[in-house]
This record gives sequence, structure tokens and C-alpha cells, in this order.
Amino acid sequence: MLTLLETSLWFRQIINLLVTVGSVFLCLLVLPARVQGMELLGIAPNWLLIWVVAWSLKRTVLQGALAGLVLGLIQDGMTAAEPTHVLSLVVVGILTARMQKQRYIQEDFISVALIVFGMAVVGETVIAIQYSFMGNHNLTTIWTAHQRIALSSAILSSLWAPVIYYPLNRWWERINLIEQS
Repeated sequence: MLTLLETSLWFRQIINLLVTVGSVFLCLLVLPARVQGMELLGIAPNWLLIWVVAWSLKRTVLQGALAGLVLGLIQDGMTAAEPTHVLSLVVVGILTARMQKQRYIQEDFISVALIVFGMAVVGETVIAIQYSFMGNHNLTTIWTAHQRIALSSAILSSLWAPVIYYPLNRWWERINLIEQS
């Protein structure tokens, strides 16, 4: 028979899994939505990139890469598979996880927003590079559009990042503190 401590730990792990999967599902639901006032030049926030950054900030490089891989595959399943979103989200997950968190992250909205801003530019650049290698588009058109897309995506994603990061980070910290005690 399970002890109270074992039952409590099992229950917390199930709830943690449900919150994590639920937050991903919520980001997936909002991803195709075009709400008035949430767009800039026809570009919406990159909700999955925000989630990958929020997840990877306090995780290992492998965990960040796996989050990018899974969410990239899901996004490719929802949209066109070429260019792939997997590569950009994996790069974002790895770079975010490799940051020296003690030096850069102050647990405030501005640090997270700046990291999301930079990672949105990196992610959109990876996609633009893929378009360049595909060869069926004009390079001038790709890189001109890239500037508009990357800047719009970075601004919107960084503004909305605290909405995803703060509640999830508080939840994950609370669960880790409980499991450590």
C-alpha cells in the first residue's frame, strides 16, 4: 500500500505534468488565432517560442532541445512542414538553456522579455536561412521580409512573454520546492 508521502509525490507529479501539457495546449490553441490588437504588420506573437524559452530558462540543454523538437514537430503538423519549425525551436531551446542564468536572469519581466526578443530574432533568422536554401524564392525578398517579420515577432513575443513565463515559472518553482522538502 502506498504511503501518504508516496501518494502526495505521485499526485504532485501528475498535476505538474497536467499543467505543463495544458500550458502547451493553450499555446497551441492561441497560435493560429488572430485577435485584433495582438498583431503587428500582420504578425502575431510566437507562442511556442515563448513557451520554449520559459521552459528552457531553468532546464538543461537536452531538455531545451527536446522541448523545441516536440513543439516544432507539432507546429509543423499544424502548418507547412517546409521550412521546418523544428530547427528554429531546437536552436532557441539550446541557446536559452546554455545561458548563464545567474548572470543574466534577475527573475523579472524585463530579463525574460529581452531573452524572448533575442530568441525570436534568432528563430526567425533560422527560418529565413531555410528559405534561402530552398532556392525557390528571391533572396532579396526573403531578407527584406525577414526584417519585418523578425522585428514584429520579437516585439510582440517579448511583450507577451511574461503572460506565459510568470505563472509557469511560479508553478514549476513551487513544485520543485515541494519535491525537495
